[in-house]
Amino acid sequence: MLSSATAGEYSPKAGLVTLISFFQPDDRGLINDIPVLRVTRQGPDALHFVQTPLEPGSEVQLVLDWDRRFDHMQQHSGQHLITAIADLMFGFKTTSWELGRQRSTIELDTPSMTADQVAALEQSVNDRIRARIPVVVRELAVGDPEVELVRSRGLPDDHTGPVRIISIEGVDANMCCGTHISNLSDLQMVKLLGTEKGKKNKTNLVFLAGNRVLKTLERSHATEKSFTSLLKTGPEEHVEAVKRLQNSLKLLQKSNLNLLRDLAILTAQSLKNNLDQEPILVLHRKDGDSEFMNIIANEIGAGETLLFLSVGDERAAGLFLLAGPPEAVEKLGPRVAELLEGKGAGKRGRYQGKATRMSRRPEVEALLRTFVSEQSTEQ
Repeated sequence: MLSSATAGEYSPKAGLVTLISFFQPDDRGLINDIPVLRVTRQGPDALHFVQTPLEPGSEVQLVLDWDRRFDHMQQHSGQHLITAIADLMFGFKTTSWELGRQRSTIELDTPSMTADQVAALEQSVNDRIRARIPVVVRELAVGDPEVELVRSRGLPDDHTGPVRIISIEGVDANMCCGTHISNLSDLQMVKLLGTEKGKKNKTNLVFLAGNRVLKTLERSHATEKSFTSLLKTGPEEHVEAVKRLQNSLKLLQKSNLNLLRDLAILTAQSLKNNLDQEPILVLHRKDGDSEFMNIIANEIGAGETLLFLSVGDERAAGLFLLAGPPEAVEKLGPRVAELLEGKGAGKRGRYQGKATRMSRRPEVEALLRTFVSEQSTEQ
């Protein structure tokens, strides 16, 4: 949703946001129907990057992408609240945070956090939201003694003007230049998704706030409905149903592998019968693998016959193996890989690799037959 703003005079230094937060993504919107691609901070100014130049001093219409702005407000204010309560309850200091596209992360200065601590923190955070505590923005002079009493990571080197303080009444006061809600009730709720191991013996706490909780619930419910339809079981049985499918798949894969090995041996025995009549043996199997090719090559053994094996989609990517007299394989192997637009390596009479153009296998066979013919003529 885009919300319109009043008309005003265009200045390259005027902004959709008055200041850009260190950790909050910038706003998006339109200036006279021209998309704003990016907004960055340069000292006290908000610099806008647009697709088409605008005339300084001209009257313009600003349109803000409110959905994006409000989402950032909810996540940022949610971070302030979680950070404050985590410090009050457990003494866990926030050292950094990231406002992600789908979920956000707070880096806490603690090596670990128990499940009970996460649950207690979530409960306390949501208690504050239900209490409808106001969030107040104040501006103080740089030399004001009150500035020293608030939580802060320090001012940037190029800072000018007043210091902006975000206060959650009775909970927290923090120096910040991001956009925020005006009351904790606007957060709706906060969901802590758990923790992840962070850098330098720290813990990353993952969270959602506001509309992101609803959107995540909607996606999860849609996924749950799909699983119910596919697995033919209720949600409480999904995990066990998937485990049964995984076990069945493992058994089928093992059985298929054994059958493929047996087939490779039988195929090799069949090919052996043609060794005396054919100087070149060519075989392709779509559902084979590298082991299938190597079993055949091992069963046939070293000899004067050139063996060209391939597996995979006949018209896409796959694997190949060239076996035979070491000198011939050493010479032909790189040329085979080049024809198949792939890469390979080899030693001691074998050259194998990956190909991206299996459809050129007939060209490889022609190359091999030409080579054998030339060798026979020379002898």
